[in-house]
Amino acid sequence: MKVNIHPEYHKVVFMDMNSGFKFLTGSTKTANETIEWEDGNTYPLIKVEVSSDTHPFYTGVQKFTDRGGRAERFMKRYNMKSK
Repeated sequence: MKVNIHPEYHKVVFMDMNSGFKFLTGSTKTANETIEWEDGNTYPLIKVEVSSDTHPFYTGVQKFTDRGGRAERFMKRYNMKSK
């Protein structure tokens, strides 16, 4: 391998923001936040919105948030009533 062209590979903690699930793995990503892991060491903390703990492919459950259609959101936003 060539010297000084590869990113630094180190251990980091990924945390799923929806469920709070955390796992320790190796990555080239860095973060400003840190967390103390179960082994007593401190690692960079990377927050993610979806992980294997909450993704429908892994959990077998799909969650929908009913936001309504465009017209319904418009009416709600401007406090209008439909006829």
